[in-house]
Amino acid sequence: MQRYVALLGSINVGGNRLKMAELREALEREDFADVETVVASGNVLFSHDERPTDGLAEKIAYVVKDRFGIDTFAAVRSRDELAAAIAHNPFTGENEDKFVHTVFLQQPLDPVAFAEFVAGYEGPERVAPGTLEYFVDFHEGVADSKLGQAMRKLRLRGTARNVRSLQRILDKMGSI
Repeated sequence: MQRYVALLGSINVGGNRLKMAELREALEREDFADVETVVASGNVLFSHDERPTDGLAEKIAYVVKDRFGIDTFAAVRSRDELAAAIAHNPFTGENEDKFVHTVFLQQPLDPVAFAEFVAGYEGPERVAPGTLEYFVDFHEGVADSKLGQAMRKLRLRGTARNVRSLQRILDKMGSI
């Protein structure tokens, strides 16, 4: 069995409250094995027969919608894919890990639209494209950032995790 992480969007924010024990139980009923959550913000480690991650993402989103009524998506990555997302973040090591994020996307990034957005954005954050993610250095903090509102123009559905959280998840993925 392959080990994966699902990074769920919109969990335990904006009224979408979900107990991690209930989420683990629901996924175990659907043939996910070794289910473990990391902090209460929708980070789920699991083992599953190897299959395309987009199929696993759809299955998890369906379970969450069906069982809990929460419309979410899951960015599912293997351990190697998560390690690559950390390694390819050009801002890792240049600022505090809590300010450096990877935003995992539901669909591939349009590099032309992203480049046009970046050229016109005047905030203090630094951003860089990936393929199924983009990278952000929030410079001095996330709380006052206007980047998220501005990014809505691109109509991307994503979920962000900082480098510290991603490294913690990656470390836990290696423990089983």
